[in-house]
Amino acid sequence: LLVFLLFVQGGQTLLYTIAKTEDERNLLVNSLGRKWEFTFTTLVVFGGAFFASFPLFYSTSFGGAYLAWMVVLFCFVMQAVSYEYRRKAGNLLGEKTYNIFLIINGVIGTICIGAVVGSFFTGNPFKLGEMNDVTWMSHWRGIEVLFNAANLCLGLAIFFLSRTLASLYFMNNIKHDAIYARSKKQVLYNSIPFVVLLLAFLAIILGKGYAIMEDKSIQLVPYKYFHNLLAMPLNTLVLLIGVIGVLFGIIKSILKPRWKKGIWFAGIGIVLAVIAL
Repeated sequence: LLVFLLFVQGGQTLLYTIAKTEDERNLLVNSLGRKWEFTFTTLVVFGGAFFASFPLFYSTSFGGAYLAWMVVLFCFVMQAVSYEYRRKAGNLLGEKTYNIFLIINGVIGTICIGAVVGSFFTGNPFKLGEMNDVTWMSHWRGIEVLFNAANLCLGLAIFFLSRTLASLYFMNNIKHDAIYARSKKQVLYNSIPFVVLLLAFLAIILGKGYAIMEDKSIQLVPYKYFHNLLAMPLNTLVLLIGVIGVLFGIIKSILKPRWKKGIWFAGIGIVLAVIAL
C-alpha cells in the first residue's frame, strides 16, 4: 500500500511538468492534498508493523540503514510542512519554496525508500551484537545503500513508478482536458524507464542471493532468490498477476482515448507485485 500511495510523491514531482499555470498547479496540489496523509501514515505503519512483528529484523535493517532512513523521514517532514503552509497568507518562505520542498520529497523520498528496501536483498555492512545492537562496518552508517547498483535500480524504478501512478491518478481524478493530455504523455514517458529499471533490479538480485548455510554463516548463493520463487509457486503467481495488472493499466491508458480507470488496475497490480516481492 505504501508503494501504491507513493503516487502522491510522484505527483509532486510533476507540478511544473503537467501543470503550466498557477491555477493548474493548484488543481494538482488540491487533488494530492486530500491523499498525502495516507502515504505518511502507511510509512509509519510500515516501520511500526515490522517492529511489532519482527523486532530482530527491525533492529538490523532499520539500524543498518540509519542515515538513509533519516533522509526519508526528513523529506516527509518537509512534505507535511509544505501542505500546511504552502498557501497560508503571510507564510515566511513563499509558495514557490514550498513547491520546491514538495518536489524534493517526491524525488529523494521515493528513491531512498526504494534503495533501502533493495538493501533487504543486497545486504548492508554491519554486525549484530548479542543484545541486537548494531555496529557499522562503514563510516557512512547506512547511506552506502544509495551507492549500490541494485538498490539504485529499485530506487529509481520506484521513482518512475510513482510518477506513472500519479499521471494515471490525475487522468482519473481531475476533469481538465489539458491536464489529461499531458498526464497521458507522462504515463508513457515514465512507464518505460520504470519497466527497464525494475527488470534490471530483478536481473541483479535473481543472479545471486544471500542464504544461511548449515554452519550458520551467511553467504551469496547463485540464483538463491530465483529458486525461492520456484519453491513458492503461489507467490510467483501473485507476482505475475500483479505485473499483468500494472502493464494492463498502463498500456490501455496510453492506447485508449479518454480511458480513466488505469490507476485502479495499476494500483491493485502494484500492491500484489510488491507483496510477492
